Amino acid sequence: MKKVFFFLSFLLLISALAFSKSDTKQVMPTVRLITDQTGVDDKSFNAAAWRGILDYYNDTWNNQKHRGKFYDVVTCRDQTQAFEVLKSMAEEGIDLIIATGFTFAESISKAADLYPEQKFVIIDFDSILKPNVMGFVFHEEEGSYLVGVAAALQAKEEGKNNPKFGFIGGIAGATITKFEMGYIQGIKSVFPDAEIVDFYLGGWNRKMAAKEKAKNWYDSGVYAIFCAAGESALGVIAEAKQRQLKGQKVWAIGVDSDQYSEGIYSGTKSAVLTSMIKSVEQASKLALESVEKKSFRYGTIVLSLKDKGVDFSKSNPDLKPSVIKQTEKIKQEISSGKIKIYSTYQAALRAGIAPYGLGAKDN
Repeated sequence: MKKVFFFLSFLLLISALAFSKSDTKQVMPTVRLITDQTGVDDKSFNAAAWRGILDYYNDTWNNQKHRGKFYDVVTCRDQTQAFEVLKSMAEEGIDLIIATGFTFAESISKAADLYPEQKFVIIDFDSILKPNVMGFVFHEEEGSYLVGVAAALQAKEEGKNNPKFGFIGGIAGATITKFEMGYIQGIKSVFPDAEIVDFYLGGWNRKMAAKEKAKNWYDSGVYAIFCAAGESALGVIAEAKQRQLKGQKVWAIGVDSDQYSEGIYSGTKSAVLTSMIKSVEQASKLALESVEKKSFRYGTIVLSLKDKGVDFSKSNPDLKPSVIKQTEKIKQEISSGKIKIYSTYQAALRAGIAPYGLGAKDN
């Protein structure tokens, strides 16, 4: 009889543990990622936000076993659709809705008023002062300074006397201006008189337009191009790969994610010298953790170089060791506050660093 009782008790214990484990799993928050038309396959900004969600649920890009149950993504063709999607998600009872990019600001703001109990996150925007909206912004100028320094130092190592540099932006505004200003200041810390050209595409999925601009610039002698325009950067990388295959030493600089692998054209040879890494993954995970731990709060969280929110990639074997060493030293000087970086065009103009006539806008 004691053996029967022990066996029944054991079964009850196992059942309780199984229920407890299942119950714990069920209390994980549900989330929807809302992106623009480039989706999570942009290999850049949206992809990074998606990776953060996958990491949180212990999934991978190739094994998204919890998709549909705990998380999913909706790609919006425009902001009118975005607002309708946000309403639909809120009415469905999703715990957290994450939108990638400042272009969602108006839609998020309207939806936050309509659904005050719904928790929203917007990445790359900090001015929605609503009690149910958490924002994440980054010191992109810090990471961009690093890739500007790395590109300029690489040019010096390669014996370039008066290298030209290019910057391609997506939609002009305060966020992309931080990328451009940091990049310019990094270059000019090595080549004070460097010629820098810029161009704004007016969108995030303009790969062919970016490729054509890169073609013209490389023809005119531009050494490296940094494209902060989401999926459009793949156009610059494609053009740089074609040039490298023909023996022309030009470089693309990746954005948001480490895009070294996108630039590979032979073996370990890549046309992406380095990338400005922006840890959007961290924003996704921090937001989800705050919901799970019931510590969600409104306001803005700022991620800097010191917080590992931005960095530069060192994946390319052709990025010279001396360049990496010097750039790492500069990274420490930025983190300590020794190097000051201007994040707005007007401030950089007043300091005499940025040239007049650029397409950058501070708002």
